[in-house]
Amino acid sequence: MTTVYKPIPAVASFLARKHQLLIGGEWLDACSEKRIEVLNPADKKVISTVAEGASIDVDRAVEAARAAFDSGSWSDIAAAQRTKILWRWADLIEQNADQLVELEVLDNGMPMTLARGFLDHGVGWIRYYAGMCDKITGKNLSDVISSSDARFHAYTQLKPIGVAALILPWNGPIGLFLIKTSPALAAGCACVVKPAENTPLTALRLAELALEAGIPEGILNVVTGFGAAGEALAHHPCVDKISFTGSTAVGKQIIRAASGNLKRVTLELGGKSPCIIFDDADLDEAIPAAAMAIFLNSGQVCFAGSRLYVQRRVYDRVIAGIADFSQSLKVGNGMHPETMLGPLISEQQLRRVNQMVDHGRSEGAEIITAKMPLSDDGFFVAPTIFANVNADMSIVKEEIFGPVLVATPFDTTEEVLALANDTQYGLGAGVFSNNINRIHRVAEKLQSGNVWVNHYGGMQSSMPFGGFKQSGWGRELGEDGFLAFTEQKSVSIQLRDS
Repeated sequence: MTTVYKPIPAVASFLARKHQLLIGGEWLDACSEKRIEVLNPADKKVISTVAEGASIDVDRAVEAARAAFDSGSWSDIAAAQRTKILWRWADLIEQNADQLVELEVLDNGMPMTLARGFLDHGVGWIRYYAGMCDKITGKNLSDVISSSDARFHAYTQLKPIGVAALILPWNGPIGLFLIKTSPALAAGCACVVKPAENTPLTALRLAELALEAGIPEGILNVVTGFGAAGEALAHHPCVDKISFTGSTAVGKQIIRAASGNLKRVTLELGGKSPCIIFDDADLDEAIPAAAMAIFLNSGQVCFAGSRLYVQRRVYDRVIAGIADFSQSLKVGNGMHPETMLGPLISEQQLRRVNQMVDHGRSEGAEIITAKMPLSDDGFFVAPTIFANVNADMSIVKEEIFGPVLVATPFDTTEEVLALANDTQYGLGAGVFSNNINRIHRVAEKLQSGNVWVNHYGGMQSSMPFGGFKQSGWGRELGEDGFLAFTEQKSVSIQLRDS
């Protein structure tokens, strides 16, 4: 596969720079002076290097964040000023959108249109939370607790939680950086961000723009590094809050690490989300939607609709339709304008997905794989459908995190609800039907933090996002996402007669 891409000057210049850690407003080398090679997953070539931060660098970053927070340089300024700075940050991101999008595609491999969508959503999230800066209000409860015997002036306050450690995954670097930093900064916190080692570049550029926008030194810090840096953040006694997005297994490790000082924890973890198509659905709408529910970003989406349940009368038509649709998806370098599916993030992920596909085949599942030319230059895999699987198969139970769909026919609503809820996860679910009574009933009974009806996916600023069961703790986005970075204080003052 020939790559027809020449980076724009701003991208070429950024890639050529020596990328350091952002600590206390300064760009610093890692104490070890070690570097991490950053690969383009579409061709396996090294595109840049970044500093390999370790626990000693985490100590420096947390110390800087704590000093900046305690100084009040951010939390004590006028709310309107914080709003203005956050809006300025959003404006700068928009002004540098072409550079950021290209960096995202080179770093992660996703198609250009998807990277643009992540950026646009992220800018919207900044502006949404910027509007909350002057809405950090408490309640006056004086009359509620006062009596004829004693009068009180009583009220509550919302205070920023302190130093927030934000640990990011690799599957949506721009979006995940902004979905975590925006509410934390709006609430008045200081942040230490640890991006995934596979995809650190846009985090560094976004932080650079934040400094340009006027975020005070030490309020936003970035430590690039491997998992040990994230582990050090989770254990650190001066971190007040952890927000982590990643696998359920690592999420459980975060919980154990956070127990030392009882850090507040938000976890957005794995999923094995069901997508349900009833026989009264508009199949011309449902088929491509169900296909992209799993194939978007090559299946590297936490809420990917990886388990498909189709009512038996239309099952064969839906499976044939999704198979035909998958054949039309161009897999290739995300820089190519026709590409719809990019590579997987790494050789390790490619190996895992292929092993899961081989295991599904050995378990006896019927397999349909899109026939298309795939380049050996990158970590590419074709869209794959397993039909007529059973609930005990590993490909049905385990999160694969690749473009692999498992499909099962069903007969009744009760049957499909039992199948859909038979999982340790509960992040997303899709329902396609034109029966409004059925829609409401199914949406109510699905054990999932997010239910999309007659469409699939989406994370809106005002809608809380998170999972049931082992898909996580807490919520991001919406008011809940903001409150997660605050603590509530109650103040009661007994009044005396003058």
